[in-house]
Amino acid sequence: MAREYQLDKIRNIGIMAHIDAGKTTTTERILYYTGLTHRIGEVDDGAATMDWRVQEQERGITITSAATSCVWRDCQLNLIDTPGHVDFTVEVERCLRVLDGAIAVFDSVAGVEPQSETVWRHADNHGIPRIAYLNKMDRTGADFYRSLQMICDRLKVKAIPLQIPIGSEDSFRGMIDLIADKALYYQDNLGEIIETEETPEELREQKRFYREQLLEALSEVDDSLMEKYLSGEPISEEEIRAAVRKGTVSRKIVPVLCGSSKRNKGVQPLLDAVVDYLPSPLDMPAASATDPETGEVVVSACDDEAPLLALVFKIQTDPYGKLSFIRIYSGTLEAGKTVYNVTKQRRERIGRLVKMHANCRRDIPAAYAGEIPAIIGLKESVTGDTLCVEEHQLLLEQMEFSEPVISSSIEPLTKDDQDRLGNALHRLAEEDPTFRTHVNEETGQTLISGMGELHLEIIIDRLQREFNVNAAVGQPQVAYRETITRSAKAEGRFVKQSGGHGQYGHVVLELEPLPTGEGYKFIDKTVGGVIPKEYMPSIDAGIQEAMQKGIASGSPMMDIQATVTGGSYHDVDSSEIAFKLAGSMAFHNAASKAHPVVLEPVMKIEIVMPQEYMGEVIGDLSSRRGRIEETVQQNDLQVVRGLVPLEPMFGYATTLRSITQGRGTHTIQFSHYDQAPAHIVEELTRTGKIA
Repeated sequence: MAREYQLDKIRNIGIMAHIDAGKTTTTERILYYTGLTHRIGEVDDGAATMDWRVQEQERGITITSAATSCVWRDCQLNLIDTPGHVDFTVEVERCLRVLDGAIAVFDSVAGVEPQSETVWRHADNHGIPRIAYLNKMDRTGADFYRSLQMICDRLKVKAIPLQIPIGSEDSFRGMIDLIADKALYYQDNLGEIIETEETPEELREQKRFYREQLLEALSEVDDSLMEKYLSGEPISEEEIRAAVRKGTVSRKIVPVLCGSSKRNKGVQPLLDAVVDYLPSPLDMPAASATDPETGEVVVSACDDEAPLLALVFKIQTDPYGKLSFIRIYSGTLEAGKTVYNVTKQRRERIGRLVKMHANCRRDIPAAYAGEIPAIIGLKESVTGDTLCVEEHQLLLEQMEFSEPVISSSIEPLTKDDQDRLGNALHRLAEEDPTFRTHVNEETGQTLISGMGELHLEIIIDRLQREFNVNAAVGQPQVAYRETITRSAKAEGRFVKQSGGHGQYGHVVLELEPLPTGEGYKFIDKTVGGVIPKEYMPSIDAGIQEAMQKGIASGSPMMDIQATVTGGSYHDVDSSEIAFKLAGSMAFHNAASKAHPVVLEPVMKIEIVMPQEYMGEVIGDLSSRRGRIEETVQQNDLQVVRGLVPLEPMFGYATTLRSITQGRGTHTIQFSHYDQAPAHIVEELTRTGKIA
């Protein structure tokens, strides 16, 4: 079976934004205008097609990314609607890993919000071209030009309007297309009747200014257009569009459009921009993978005839099975065939291949390079695994995810619940790489860890509804860490003689603190063969195992460099296990001398509230050990940004609502780990929150 759409007619795009900017509302309009749905689903009514989970419908927010495919102007748009809440950033991160382009949606009242910056940074890391869409132009306080300036200033990009709005707030009627030099007016509530007119007299000067700015920016992208621009020659629409595409794909400019998705204005031009300016798989750099045997980097072209190379980027699980979403970088995948999981070194059989529309599945016989299908039947593959053919093994770069910052205990209520709990937690952890579960050996409690209170709340809700597990949940606990503050040197010697073959391992270890966020480094500086090289991985493993239980609080340790400087071995008695234990002992001895300290997670916070509540809000934040970094006036609202430890912030949403009479909102996201003050450590120890 031949592919339905050629590669140059495919757009793999994501919709990303801060929570409540209108991502899902925009997606619903895209589905309607492309003919995929025949009625517009509203988020507020819990009827959005892409928010299909019960938890999403009840809360009116997107929790998991949802995929669909639709057609616009003979192009296939493979679309992923991503969450905007900071607790679910992993959903955005792993989707951006496999996409070719993105629509960044901004609330034209709030402009660039904290999570907008976070997802923009993730897109930068993956080199993804973007279109900016300033939504909610009909809302009170909407300001296209202020939001445009915020994109330029905060995101450090050259944001170039392709449209400017006609009116704003209640008077928002349409937009002026700067490329076609015409005004678009929306005449009906469904946004299907669009009239084209000349630019109104009062906006002609503004249109002239921004069109000139557009041509000037494009002249820096396209040499031939620059010659025409400088010589004053007329430039055609086709030439301008070609230059915008070139600048967008090369990420030298970010085209900016505007509209009101809720009022059905501006979505069709946005779809045109996706087709005209965002890249096809052919426009993106070929995938780079590593030969697992030689370590050589191999470039794999996006070609149906090339050997298969695909990445599992998302697992979706429910009580009935597992769905594996993949991006095919090269080759062809057929249902019923066997593939090779290079990461796990296992063969996997493709049960069924499906195209997704939210939670609806359509079987397909095959999928091709550049496409994003889903597989039913993979048993061992998880997020980040590479699939290929066994004869041509390549390994794509692994995906990295943030560590959880909050934990709760969970206890099943009955024996039946206990039997179901283990399986349910395993499935949920397989689906979500930022959700972890483990058993505390000292207390015997099962602990679940995630990225925030809402994250754990959703997990617990899913346990009850989807997996029929009834459980008692403990109060959230902060995931503390430890590090060392000075260098120290110590040795570890493991000697055991019990008649016959003994055990001998001797390691001299030096520990040094690393800058925040550097993690762990292991260095071998031994000379003269005092320890055979084959024992170094065992020493490394022993150190990493010892780091899981720190000295000061029993919390895992981080940001440490461990250097093996000496030691000794025995020709007969030395073994891998002996050196692993010796490495662990050496680390413990050295860490005890290196002044270990407890680290607590520090969060970035942004609070938006009316001016009259500012004093009380800042006072409350200070009592929680918060540090104010910036206060900004935004129309008639005040925005406070700062840093605050996570532990005092539990239940803050209720407090803020009480202080501001329900008119204040806040967003909070992980920033970094910092040393906890001594009196706080004493209090945490006294209350049993740390050992």
